[in-house]
Amino acid sequence: MTRRKTEHFHITKLKRTYNRQTATFTFNISYETAPATRTQRTIAVAEAFGLGTDQTQRFTLYDNTEIKIKPNDIVLITGDSGSGKSALLKAVKRDLATEAMDTRDLTINSNEPIIDTVAENTSAALELLSKVGLNDAFLFLRNYTELSDGQKHRYQIARLAETTAQWWLLDEFTSTLDRDTAKIVAFNLQRLARRTGKAVVAATTHSDLLPDLAPNVHVYKRYGKEVTVRYNPEAQAQQCSLTAEMHVEPGTLTDYKLLSQFHYREGRCPAPRKIFTLKRRDELCGVIVYSYPSPMCFGRSKVWKGTLKQLQRDICLISRVVVHPKYRGIGLGEKIVRESLPMAGTPCIEAVVVMAKYNPFFERAGMQRVAESKPSAGVVEALEKLEHLGFDVALLGAVSYGERIVNTVGREAVLNVLEALSLKDAGARKRLASLRNVYPKHNEFTQKIHGLDAAGLALALKRLSFTAQTKMYLFWKKPKN
Repeated sequence: MTRRKTEHFHITKLKRTYNRQTATFTFNISYETAPATRTQRTIAVAEAFGLGTDQTQRFTLYDNTEIKIKPNDIVLITGDSGSGKSALLKAVKRDLATEAMDTRDLTINSNEPIIDTVAENTSAALELLSKVGLNDAFLFLRNYTELSDGQKHRYQIARLAETTAQWWLLDEFTSTLDRDTAKIVAFNLQRLARRTGKAVVAATTHSDLLPDLAPNVHVYKRYGKEVTVRYNPEAQAQQCSLTAEMHVEPGTLTDYKLLSQFHYREGRCPAPRKIFTLKRRDELCGVIVYSYPSPMCFGRSKVWKGTLKQLQRDICLISRVVVHPKYRGIGLGEKIVRESLPMAGTPCIEAVVVMAKYNPFFERAGMQRVAESKPSAGVVEALEKLEHLGFDVALLGAVSYGERIVNTVGREAVLNVLEALSLKDAGARKRLASLRNVYPKHNEFTQKIHGLDAAGLALALKRLSFTAQTKMYLFWKKPKN
């Protein structure tokens, strides 16, 4: 026979106060519970151990516990499941009210690309997502449901950062992640919070996050009333613990090909001059490719002058830097650039990059930003015309998307836009039509593009999207001994 009654579980004592003058929380939390179901077996157990089946059990989790937390501290609450970590986090949340934001309170639009769901504009969104390690061009176009668990954690941190809340609360922090990804997420979280002067209170069963989260306050909760609180007001994590396990060594084109799928321009790599890899034991974590410089490049004349022969002798071009998505956001781009620059074999190194504006790791590695190149008026006008036709210019880099829209609007409409661009911007002709002639004429360009099918035109539009990017020219010169 089984008889159910109303479940008996409730907080009997929940008192918490936050004294803002002393930055001290005081917690008193108790609860009581009793069995909700009577069966022959529960009755037998109760009789065997001298318990009443209606007997209420009372438990105290926090008994006048004081914890000092300043509004810019990083706090880590650890302990076994069921020890009272979440109860403490909920009490903090109730005390702080609107001053705190819990990741579970975030409203997430799962059907829009993440680039459209953060910050006020594209530039600010790219910068914010890059700070949490979501700096893969392909990721910007995915929606939330298409992200991995680790990427979702990073996205949630970005969303916390754009709120006005002074306190960021995270329960079950990184509990579903592999431990490497968890350490990376923890490192990113504390770095962003410290840069913005925000407080973090994170609860988890895992104690391996201590080096990367570097908490100012570590609360270790045991079963019962026992609580240990350790303070380290000067705690900082300048480097992720995984970074210390990685080293730079010479690599091969095969290494680049293994990681090229993670570069937004995964096509053919320029002829390599030297290649270096970033490895964690035998795991390939990153690669950098040094190539021969182009005869002409904007910005170079401001820092270097010489003959073509001297150019090939004295300058290398950084043509590719790829970090495995798992390890992004912990400074590995900076590490592989900084440590490989002296080994490239030339006294000067240059780089022409798009993401430097949002993720300036080249500058942090020691390179100097020299010049910025924006798209020409003709290219801007061409993009505006394509938008009017129905193209989403942010997606022009996807050939399959471009081909579909070309078939929808018609080849003639696209050809008219490209022909008009050719008349206004002679420099775009060679790049868009992939012509051999260094200085092709307008009729040569039009003859080439009129022979293209929808897929060929989509590829030309992809090249146009690259032409439209704002690029940075950076330069490094080997110091004299």
